[in-house]
Amino acid sequence: MISVIIPTLNEEASIEATLRAIKQQADIFEIIVVDGGSRDRTREIAGRYAKVVQGKSGRANQMNAGAGHAAGEILLFLHADTILPQGALGKIPDALTRPGVAAGSFSLRFDTPHPFLRFLTFFTRFSWWWARYGDQGLFLKKKTFDTLGGFKDISIMEDVDIIRRLKRQGRLYIIKDPVTTSARRYLGKGIYRQHILNVFLFTAYFCGMPPEKLKKWYDDNR
Repeated sequence: MISVIIPTLNEEASIEATLRAIKQQADIFEIIVVDGGSRDRTREIAGRYAKVVQGKSGRANQMNAGAGHAAGEILLFLHADTILPQGALGKIPDALTRPGVAAGSFSLRFDTPHPFLRFLTFFTRFSWWWARYGDQGLFLKKKTFDTLGGFKDISIMEDVDIIRRLKRQGRLYIIKDPVTTSARRYLGKGIYRQHILNVFLFTAYFCGMPPEKLKKWYDDNR
């Protein structure tokens, strides 16, 4: 069984579409929504489709909490505004049985057909670690997740960190069928400005800036 784990915080506008897309999958799965203290209708909506648990706010904390509740042998971590393609769950077990594969994710497309966004998503079709982020979905065996000790308790870049650690366990397999994720952050801030911010944060992280400082800078520049 696959346990789909979704961290949420005030996601009433997007969570239902995400959960409906999962419910349309033909494979055996469970859905665990870990809410970080929403003040809108997120928990009410999610409760119609999934098991909802309360977690300490922070995506890493919430995803670790979800893994603790999971009954599946495979974990899929999915963002609340990311839509799975049809048949996606059925391809995950096969991907994880391939030689040398430690984990996997999907290629990506945005829900807005902007040329620059299409250019960015082109690189998600390849298994380059620097092109892999949480909005592409991350799947792995639960025993692998436990071996790694889960996500580090950091306020930002938890997806980049775990993918770097997964490299020591094996290679990352990319399912070519894309997930569709919201471009709301790009549209809200400005597509090019948001991309420059992303590059800055990524570079600063690898130059050693503490995640706590990165998160403050990220929040202050939304």
